[in-house]
Amino acid sequence: MAEHGGRLVAKALKSRGVENLFTLSGGHLFSIYDGCREEGISLVDVRHEQTAVFAAEGIAKATRGVGVAALTAGPGVTNGISAIAGAQANCSPICVLGGRAPEMRWGSGSLQEIDHLPFVSPLVKSAETVKDPAQIGPITAAALDLAAAIPSGPTFVDYPLDVVFTEAEADIPLPLQIEQAEPAAGVEEAAALLSAAERPAIMAGTGLYWGRAEEELRALAEALGIPVFLNGLGRGCLPADHELAFSRARGAGLQGADVALVVGVPMDFRLGFGGSFGEETKIVRLDVVPNQLPRNRAPDVDLVGDMRATLTALREGAGAEAPRTAAWLEQLRAVEEEKRAAERAELDDGRSPLHPVRVYRELNEVLDRDAIVVGDGGDFVSYAGRYIETFEPGCWMDPGPFGCLGAGPGQAIGAKVAHPDRQVCLLLGDGAFGFAGMEFDTMSRHGLGVVGVMGNNGIWGLEHHPMKFLYGYSVAAELRPETRYDELVEALGCDGILVREPGELKPALERAFASGRPTLVNVLTDPEVAYPRKSNLA
Repeated sequence: MAEHGGRLVAKALKSRGVENLFTLSGGHLFSIYDGCREEGISLVDVRHEQTAVFAAEGIAKATRGVGVAALTAGPGVTNGISAIAGAQANCSPICVLGGRAPEMRWGSGSLQEIDHLPFVSPLVKSAETVKDPAQIGPITAAALDLAAAIPSGPTFVDYPLDVVFTEAEADIPLPLQIEQAEPAAGVEEAAALLSAAERPAIMAGTGLYWGRAEEELRALAEALGIPVFLNGLGRGCLPADHELAFSRARGAGLQGADVALVVGVPMDFRLGFGGSFGEETKIVRLDVVPNQLPRNRAPDVDLVGDMRATLTALREGAGAEAPRTAAWLEQLRAVEEEKRAAERAELDDGRSPLHPVRVYRELNEVLDRDAIVVGDGGDFVSYAGRYIETFEPGCWMDPGPFGCLGAGPGQAIGAKVAHPDRQVCLLLGDGAFGFAGMEFDTMSRHGLGVVGVMGNNGIWGLEHHPMKFLYGYSVAAELRPETRYDELVEALGCDGILVREPGELKPALERAFASGRPTLVNVLTDPEVAYPRKSNLA
C-alpha cells in the first residue's frame, strides 16, 4: 500500500527502534509528524532547534542507541549546526532529519530555500537529499544504521517538501548483520608491555563507552592491578568507589607510568597534546579509528580495532601472573588521599555567597548511585568534573571537546525521556543558562522532572578571572549579579528555589528531587573564587 513520505520516514524510524523524535515545529515537517503519530513515536517539541539536536544526543548518550532530531528547512537546520558539530566531536550516534524547500521549485526562491548539504557534510558521516519518494525508507534506514555503526557519529537526511508529501510503497530494508569483531593487530606487543609493566596506567574515555567495553576494561584492570583514570563518557565505566578507580592522582599516575594504555581518548588538549604522560612512558593507544592527531605525541603501539575483543585479547595475552603493581597502587592511593584531604577546606567552606565546591558536597549526598548528571557551564561545571563521582556508565554528560554551551538542557531532556524514573541533575552556570534557559518551558510542558542546580556568580568565571590576571581588568565577562533565575523558571511552569546560605542548600536539593517536578535551585556563589585552570587550550 502506498503511503506518503512522512509515514515512510516514521516506518524507517520504528524499524530501528526509535521511540522519540525531538523537534521544533515547522511546516516542512508536518508529514513526518503525521507519520510519527501513526507509528506511535513520541514527539518532544523544544524551544530552539539546537536543543532538539542536543536532546537527540542526550538520549543517545543515555541509551547508546541512535537519537533522532527533525529540523525544519533553512534556519531550522542552521540553528542545529553547533549541536551537530558537538555530536561529531563526541562520536554520538544521532540522525538529523531536515525539511527542505520543494524540489519542483528549486532555484525559484521558495521560503527557506537553501542547500543544506555543503555546510552539514563536513560534520556528519553522511548527508543526503531524498529526491525520489520510493527511496525515503531505504535512505532513512541507512542513515540510522550508519550513525550507529562503529565509529558512531551523526548523519543527516533532508526531504524536499513536495517529495515527502508524495506517496510511495513502503520499502524498509532489514538492518545489516554485524560481523564478528576481531582484536586489533599488534595486540601481542601491547600485551607484553602491560605484562612487564610495574607502573601501568589506563586512561579511558568516550570511545570506551561507545564500544560497550566497560566490563572488558574492568577485567583487564583487575587481572593486572592497573589504576584507571576516566574522562568524558568513560566516567562511570569503572565505578568511582572501585579500588582501582583514581581521579585526584591522575597527574602523578600518567606522568609516572612506565606503560599507559589509552582507550578511546584522543591525544588532544585534555591530555596536554600528549604532554600529560611522562617522557619515558610507553603509550599503547586503542581506538576504533587510526590516530586523527598526527601532530601530537605518537603512540608506541597503535591498536585500531574492536574495543571489547582487543581488551579481552590484552588480558589473555598478558598471562595469569600475580600483579606486580602493589607498590605503585599504594603510591597513587597516598597521592589520592592527600589531595582529597586538601579539598576538605573548600568542601566545608561556610561562606556566603557559597564557595561553588560547597554545592558539590551537598549534592553528592542527595544523588542516587544511578543519577544522570549533565554539566553545562564554565567554572561551576569545571568544579563538578572534579567533585561529582560517577558509578555507572552513561551517568555523566557534558558538551565534550567542542565545548558548546547550551548543550545541557537538551541533553538533560533526552536523558530524562530515556530514564523517567531516574534522577537527572542539570548543572548550570548562570552564563550557560542564557543559551537554553527557555527549555525549562519544554520540561514543564512534557512533565520532565529535571532538577537544575545553578552556580550563580554573576560573571563568566572562566573568562573574567584570566582577563584580570592578564590585563588587570575584565570586559565582556560580567553578568547581572543575583539574577532571580528561580523566579524566571517559575514563570515557565517550573519550581524555583533560591539559596543564599550553606545551610539552605541541602534542604533545597532534597525538596527539588522529591517533588518530581522540573526545578531550578538557584545558588548564589562567590564571584571572587577563581577556578584553578590548568588545561592548555592551544
